[in-house]
Amino acid sequence: MDTPLRIEDAVNETCPWSGKPIAADSLTRYRGMVVGFCNPGCRDKFEQAVTHFEQAVRKPAGAPSV
Repeated sequence: MDTPLRIEDAVNETCPWSGKPIAADSLTRYRGMVVGFCNPGCRDKFEQAVTHFEQAVRKPAGAPSV
């Protein structure tokens, strides 16, 4: 069972995208750490970027990009 994400556990106080204060409804876990964002849109943008990057890193060398 995943433990709930808590704003007090976030490693940051401001959103990495906007620089605004983080919000309790905009948290995610990255490499075991809680990271906060100012709104769910920024959080989702981060999650999509991380997923895209991790998929690219896993591709074998020389594999065509999609």
